[in-house]
Amino acid sequence: MTPFQRIETAAIEETLPAILLRVVSELHDVAYLIERIEPQLLDLSGTDIMASPEAMKVVQGIDLAVQKTRGIAEFIDTIAGTMPEGWTVDLATALSLVKLTEMQKALGGGGFHAHSQPMAKAAGDFDFF
Repeated sequence: MTPFQRIETAAIEETLPAILLRVVSELHDVAYLIERIEPQLLDLSGTDIMASPEAMKVVQGIDLAVQKTRGIAEFIDTIAGTMPEGWTVDLATALSLVKLTEMQKALGGGGFHAHSQPMAKAAGDFDFF
């Protein structure tokens, strides 16, 4: 198969607002995962990291990435909320380009909160109550 061959897939018609709400859910997951980096970075580096201007730029970049991701999610959520429910699109080609299987499943169907990265299954993550 050459890089320019297109794989034929069955049409998967779905309403655009429903698809966009799943994208919003995935973006919120991404924001949460990015947000979890900052405390880990501080744990690994200690409080001395705050004295380094370059390290502070990285920490600020993490914060900005979270804010931008959440902002895009809210933007898409607002657009989806005002969109006519009857608009449909074929997801087949777009889904075939998504490389992460769990994300492909989350974006391709199921409920709005079918996250591709279940927070309860993240490596080393557990809660004591």
